[in-house]
Amino acid sequence: MEHEEILHRCFRCGFCKLPSDYGSLNCPAYLKYRFESFSPGGRMWLTRAWLNGEVQTDARLQEVFFSCATCGNCVEHCIFDKFRESILEAFIAAKAEMVNRGTVPPPVRDYLTRLLAHGNPYKMPQKKRGQWAWELGVPCYTADAEYLFYVGDVGSFDGRGMEMARSVARLLLKLGVSFGILGENEGSDGNDARALGELELFEHLAKRNIETFRRAGVEKIVTLSPHGYNAIKNDYPRWGGNFTVRHYTHLLDEILPAAGDFGRAGAESVRRAVFHDPCYLGRHNKEYDAARHILDRLPGIERVEMPRNRADSLCCGGGGGNFFTDLVCSGPDTSAAARVVEAADTGAQLLVTACPICTVMLEDAVKSKNLEQRLQVRELSDLVLECMAG
Repeated sequence: MEHEEILHRCFRCGFCKLPSDYGSLNCPAYLKYRFESFSPGGRMWLTRAWLNGEVQTDARLQEVFFSCATCGNCVEHCIFDKFRESILEAFIAAKAEMVNRGTVPPPVRDYLTRLLAHGNPYKMPQKKRGQWAWELGVPCYTADAEYLFYVGDVGSFDGRGMEMARSVARLLLKLGVSFGILGENEGSDGNDARALGELELFEHLAKRNIETFRRAGVEKIVTLSPHGYNAIKNDYPRWGGNFTVRHYTHLLDEILPAAGDFGRAGAESVRRAVFHDPCYLGRHNKEYDAARHILDRLPGIERVEMPRNRADSLCCGGGGGNFFTDLVCSGPDTSAAARVVEAADTGAQLLVTACPICTVMLEDAVKSKNLEQRLQVRELSDLVLECMAG
């Protein structure tokens, strides 16, 4: 197994499941299950024992492996610089070994089967991939457009994700950005397939997208999801997919009007807002500032921070394919539930996101914790549109 050589170097000090102040728990799988085997350190020891034949494959071991949300907190806070960057890759390699042996949890099997058979996990026909944009006048991508707006599976087929895609598209149109979409020619980015260890499927999806982008003359890409941004930016280049790729917050940070230029001098009331750092924008790609810069320009918005922010941010739990497999996303002790309580405790009225998966996860958590009267989850581009209209 790739990265097998690092497994014995962990001695389970436990820093991997904590934020930098050691004051809370920051690993979604450990938060839900509360067994050391579900912590990064426990998972490393179990993986070594499994490879040595000391532990047999069963449903519980599969659950341990595939519950990892690939949030990257373990990489951020491991004290061993010589192998910390390989921790997540080792977990993905262990999942890949299970995938190759055909021993995966049923929800993982079903997700991967849907993705392979239909090109998306929603089992929707490809011709409906651009349906979210039909009433907006969003153009199809042509080579004379500056940007391809890459939407991804959640933005194309999930109800809340489609609302986000429309919101970002409206904002890009309003700001005069030259862009287009591929519609039914767009394919799944494959980021979550890779995180679940289905590396051959990921390679197939990536190569297909790269060829589609090349045929269309794409050079610059702006993504809706941090997951798609991560895959295209960090993984596609190994197969020659060298594009200038940005998350939509990067672009908005550059082209939005300065503070005070939103058509009104101020706002009648001030709302307090906190930003939730998506893992695949933050820890995976070290982007923490663009969304905060945008919030600071909006009239009537006072930005505050949760205790766990930036590199210490608590994952919503939807990464690593868990948004679709639900191995850590249900029950009372989810990371999303802890996150919305943390946000509400700041006194903020708005919990702002810039990821379709985070948006859905946190909205569901607000309902489960009965916080609707205290906290509203808002997607960043929609909030910007509201302030511009005001």
